[in-house]
Amino acid sequence: MKLGIVGLPNVGKSTLFNSLTKAGAESANYPFCTIDPNVGIVTVPDERLKLLGDLYNSKKVTPAVIEFVDIAGLVKGASKGEGLGNQFLANIREVDAIVHVVRCFEDGNVVHVDGNINPARDIETINFELIFSDIEILERRIAKVAKQARMDKTLAKELELLEAIKAHLEGGNMAKSFEVPEDEDLAAAFADYNLLTAKPTIYAANVAEDDLADDAANNSHVQAVRELAAGENSEVFVICAQIEQEIAELEDDEKAMFLEDLGLSESGLDKLIKASYSLLGLISYLTSGEDETRAWTIKKGTKAPQAAGKIHSDFERGFIRAEVVNYQDLLDCGSIAAAKEKGLVGLEGKEYVVKDGDVILFRFNV
Repeated sequence: MKLGIVGLPNVGKSTLFNSLTKAGAESANYPFCTIDPNVGIVTVPDERLKLLGDLYNSKKVTPAVIEFVDIAGLVKGASKGEGLGNQFLANIREVDAIVHVVRCFEDGNVVHVDGNINPARDIETINFELIFSDIEILERRIAKVAKQARMDKTLAKELELLEAIKAHLEGGNMAKSFEVPEDEDLAAAFADYNLLTAKPTIYAANVAEDDLADDAANNSHVQAVRELAAGENSEVFVICAQIEQEIAELEDDEKAMFLEDLGLSESGLDKLIKASYSLLGLISYLTSGEDETRAWTIKKGTKAPQAAGKIHSDFERGFIRAEVVNYQDLLDCGSIAAAKEKGLVGLEGKEYVVKDGDVILFRFNV
């Protein structure tokens, strides 16, 4: 999974990015790595992995990972060359979702670029820059297609689609609210444009420490973000980027105590991961053995052969069956043999829909 982080300057975006990737650096067996200065990888916390790894005495435990892309310098006018953001917007064309950090805290020592705190305005500013960037992409495609559309009916239909999307965006709307035609070719074309404003959004409401314990129930700025997000079916989670930075410096046992002192059950990273999985409809299945215990991220509704393909294309191509047991049943039984004796291991075929927490051994032949 790949997430792009956007937000105005001084909203806590870089603090959040740095704390998230620092947290990833401390996760066992998967070091934080910087692909380039604004890209980092963090692991997905999953207590099931350690328990399964201990059961099998696995040599290696490999969690699922999330790649974060930090878009620096995104300001009003970025699409016209202001700030640094426009040159980075291309970096998030390939992300699965956008994490939009919104400032919801008052602090006279941290200047807001527009002079005061107004989440709705800030969100609109960023969204317009994304819209302008998308329009630029569409205009390039229109220029290319228009030359050939007169002689090609398929391209003529696509040209109509392009112009309709462009008009929708020019009306100040996001591509995610555009009604895509039921025509399969046009729907595929829409997906291929990879428009930023078509991507799912998770709003990170950055608050002061005092607002964390009650999930910012009394913060009017956060309420404004929640209302806006509800209107576009987006996820919202509350964080304090400053606290996340402090948490990232702690060892695991210290983190738990620190969170407890704050009246919290989970960190901002945990909240973000849950929001991401929920918004994108993702689950994890597990594989476990002496060599490795590993989590694999798939879409809800994925069938066994396609889930096997996440491991290797040969697994999908030569799929025979899947031996499936729920991870908790496996732990409770103490071994796969004991689970089989109790009839808890299923032999599933090509139509089996994989569930979150399934521990699977794939049988295949190529």
